[in-house]
Amino acid sequence: MDRVKAIIGASISVKQRLLDDPILVTAIRAVADEVVGCYARNGKVLFCGNGGSAADAQHLAAELSGRFYLDRDPLDAEALHVNTSYLTAVANEYGYEQIYSRLVRARGRQGDVLFGLSTSGNSANVVRALEAANQLGMVTVGLTGETGGKVKPVVQYLLNVPSVDTPRIQEAHLLIGHVVCELVEQEKFGRRR
Repeated sequence: MDRVKAIIGASISVKQRLLDDPILVTAIRAVADEVVGCYARNGKVLFCGNGGSAADAQHLAAELSGRFYLDRDPLDAEALHVNTSYLTAVANEYGYEQIYSRLVRARGRQGDVLFGLSTSGNSANVVRALEAANQLGMVTVGLTGETGGKVKPVVQYLLNVPSVDTPRIQEAHLLIGHVVCELVEQEKFGRRR
């Protein structure tokens, strides 16, 4: 019982530090505004990550392309790992570090948004995707742990969760993603009914 409470308490503590950080709170709002602007220009939002971060990327893409709170038109959002034939072919032919950057070059356009999720901030395939997005004039957002890692210098917006504990970082990434989705939905389609 004590261990259960300690784990829940650790999760709450990370989220409290996030809440108490005015720079991060402001950055989350700015990212939501960038996504709203992207959709106003008929753009798209792309996500990439590995492992649990890939699952979070897919989850957040589904919140935008499906629905969050409102029954509304779908928004163009996709997690870049969902085509396994593409993923395995590119990993085999070009290397795993190229899987996302090639797809960003194929699908990304100026003004689109790319979210790169990496708890360490050091995933080579995520870093390369963000670099490719920058070359195209996309808006780049990194969701990382405390230091930002190698993602930090290659993104316009760094949402670095104040933790070095992977599960707690991933929980906060999903929270941040849900905040962005809710703000985007409210701005684009009106208040929650």
